[in-house]
Amino acid sequence: MKYNYIGKSGLRVSNICMGTMTFGKKCDKKISFKILDKAYANGVNFYDTAEVYPVPPTAETYGITEEIFAEWLAGKPRDSIILASKVAGAANGWFVPPARHGLTAIDAFHITTAIEGSLRRLKTDYLDLYQVHWPDTVVPIEESLEALDQLVRSGKVRYIGTSNENAYGLTKALETSRYRGFKRFESIQNNFSMLNRRFLDEIAIVCKKEQVGLLPFSPLAGGVLSGKYKPDHHWDGFRFGDYLTNPDPRMRAQAGRFAGERSIAAAQKYAAIAIKHGLTPATLAAAWTLSFDFVPSTIIGATHPSQLDDTLRASETVLSPELLKECDSVNQEILYPMG
Repeated sequence: MKYNYIGKSGLRVSNICMGTMTFGKKCDKKISFKILDKAYANGVNFYDTAEVYPVPPTAETYGITEEIFAEWLAGKPRDSIILASKVAGAANGWFVPPARHGLTAIDAFHITTAIEGSLRRLKTDYLDLYQVHWPDTVVPIEESLEALDQLVRSGKVRYIGTSNENAYGLTKALETSRYRGFKRFESIQNNFSMLNRRFLDEIAIVCKKEQVGLLPFSPLAGGVLSGKYKPDHHWDGFRFGDYLTNPDPRMRAQAGRFAGERSIAAAQKYAAIAIKHGLTPATLAAAWTLSFDFVPSTIIGATHPSQLDDTLRASETVLSPELLKECDSVNQEILYPMG
């Protein structure tokens, strides 16, 4: 397992981060523990959760993932784990989350309430990284950063980060921190994979110039890049197969993006490249995200411990220039398959 520092922080993390959003829904506690044990035994020290997990988020399951993780964490030295969580984003944004009666905002009240809840559920007195799950387009960034800065100064949080942000939002936040003397975002957690390269269009240059670490989520594009989604096949039991029948239109839209016709076609081509070079499609997908110097760690997920074999292998996998060029050719042929 390789290790890197996130941004300008003192967080030395495994370049594979274990995501937990399946714990409590797709995975019961027993399976969740097996996944965590396997990751830990293989050198993973970085774990990511959120107050609204598991997904899809509901009022009934809110916070369960953090509670499951807390039981597992109780048997480990706390300082051997780099633990990240997130405050639910604003109700005016991505979607209305099942937290605080759907009135969420990235203001002092909600940030403080959220961190207290996460610390209680996780049974720890601090988080190593606390992230904004998605932006607030109403509350000024100055107010958000001041509240997050207070968490660091109080010792409840070591470092802060953001998620699902654009180049303007990240740049404004960094400049605000610089001029106001607040702690800055050391990381950004955005969707990034061979099927979704949009991060490279604008935000990547901000990360490079300002030394902010990208923590890609869905490096396997929700499992599509594992090659298991075949054209004209039934996807019962698969994430996006379930999403296609979900009553929430946001879930159905996600299925259309991640597992649409162009995405599946591109994934099949990437799978062929992987096999040609003696890799599994999942190893290639995760390793591709790690080939960028602004990515200190990539966030993998699992519903069964066996799925970790291929993604953990990506930690030590170095992709050749020839292989990367072949991947770029697929991107040129099927540009922005997720839209």
